[in-house]
Amino acid sequence: MAFDSLHDFVDALARAGELRIVSAAVDPYLEISEISDRTVKAGGPALLFRNVRGSSFPVLTNQFGTRRRMALAFGADSLDAVGQRLRELIDLKMPATLGERLLKLASLAPLANLIPRSVTNARCQEIVTSEPDLRALPVLTTWPLDAGPFITLPLVITKDPQNGAYNAGMYRIQIFDGRTAAMHWQRHKQGRAHASRWGDRIPVAVAIGTDPILTYAASAPLPPVLDEFAFAGLLRGKPVTLVRCKTVDLKVPAEAEFILEGYVDNTDLRTEGPFGDHTGVYSLADQYPTFHVQCITHRKDAIYPATVVGKPPMEDAWLGKATERIFLPLLQMIVPEIVDMNLPVEGGFHNLAILSIKKTYPGQAKKVMNALWGLGHMMMLTRVLVIVDDDIDVQDIRSAAWFVLNNLEPQADVVMMPGPVDDLDHASHSPALGMKIGIDATRKDKSEGYTRAWPPDIVMNSATRELVDRRWNEYGLERGAGSADAWSGQGDAALQRLLKSRPDGLNAED
Repeated sequence: MAFDSLHDFVDALARAGELRIVSAAVDPYLEISEISDRTVKAGGPALLFRNVRGSSFPVLTNQFGTRRRMALAFGADSLDAVGQRLRELIDLKMPATLGERLLKLASLAPLANLIPRSVTNARCQEIVTSEPDLRALPVLTTWPLDAGPFITLPLVITKDPQNGAYNAGMYRIQIFDGRTAAMHWQRHKQGRAHASRWGDRIPVAVAIGTDPILTYAASAPLPPVLDEFAFAGLLRGKPVTLVRCKTVDLKVPAEAEFILEGYVDNTDLRTEGPFGDHTGVYSLADQYPTFHVQCITHRKDAIYPATVVGKPPMEDAWLGKATERIFLPLLQMIVPEIVDMNLPVEGGFHNLAILSIKKTYPGQAKKVMNALWGLGHMMMLTRVLVIVDDDIDVQDIRSAAWFVLNNLEPQADVVMMPGPVDDLDHASHSPALGMKIGIDATRKDKSEGYTRAWPPDIVMNSATRELVDRRWNEYGLERGAGSADAWSGQGDAALQRLLKSRPDGLNAED
């Protein structure tokens, strides 16, 4: 089941026991951020702050903050199930028999959801403010060195002046005063491309608080040929509903909580930042164009959603994991030897990708690296690519790291590639341009210059494992310590308990 609005999703979170209401008075300056940061790192619930100083609107944070809530946002049991939905839709193979072909055609019916539906009356326009004041919104200042309050979950909506194609990107917005703000659209983003085609003045609308799938779609690395409204409709299983703005020639999500209407002035450049970013450090101040707000509309019962980014794990970890699972089928269409992919939270999603491949010829891992870096929005900014064989579970970071570090021969296996990097990559030698690294950790043979026999991994034979499994209770040991989870946190915890119980008094640190 897809949700029509953020309100519907909040109700579902409450029914699922995934929402806590905070009635105490809280400050949008740093206090809500600290509360949210502690909650997300503890795996806690979504938070709805009802009493926010300086504003009449409640604030929602941490709506996507666990794997369960991220799956719930898609109306699914798991993120893999969402990826499977997409896999079935993009399966282009035509079956042989007539009956199977009819079933195939029926399965393509959801493609009609790509086309948004327009309405004339909308909840997002229940209240229309022609004399807008951005300071009436409970916009958070999240970290002490932030240059000001930032809108962190906006859908910035633009239209290509040449072909009318829409884009809804998630670009942070720094509030300057009641009518102006900085528009942080980076050079690789489609909104920036639209802006360059308009020239000096770009009509812009910003939707804040949309249904969870549409919010996710705005963060997804979509190619320019597919807009976020279409992609969200595909994932929702029903079209996105749009309504025309009051003051600009743009359509916006009809069920949004808030809509900011106005224009971006490319000639009005102002200093934006610093901002405590998802990289875990402050992105530095730079020049960005100014967003001039002409009108604000909103629901009567509007909720203001925000996310807090910083040192991982944070709420955006699960948006990144959704991208990992949903875009895997698309990557496999283009690079079919890919078996699985992991974008570790610690890598900030664009700093590290670990992929397993079905290797059938020499040099294939390096071919995959070049293919992924050439995929435009999807993978071109990934700083580190690690390629392993298909029998390696890339979701098990500990065993994958062992495999990579055990098999790496730097001179032959490491590829250094200059190219574009993320604007937020502070480690590159210059803004948006730097070096990327690829690591081929697959097994090698003579065809790739490895002149020795590749050693087999150490694995106990199945007969002995079954024997020990049967007799384990006889040994008087804790079950976790000798199970297959010995490499996992469960096995580690069992080992810690065993060490603490030793008669010689040695503890886990010893």
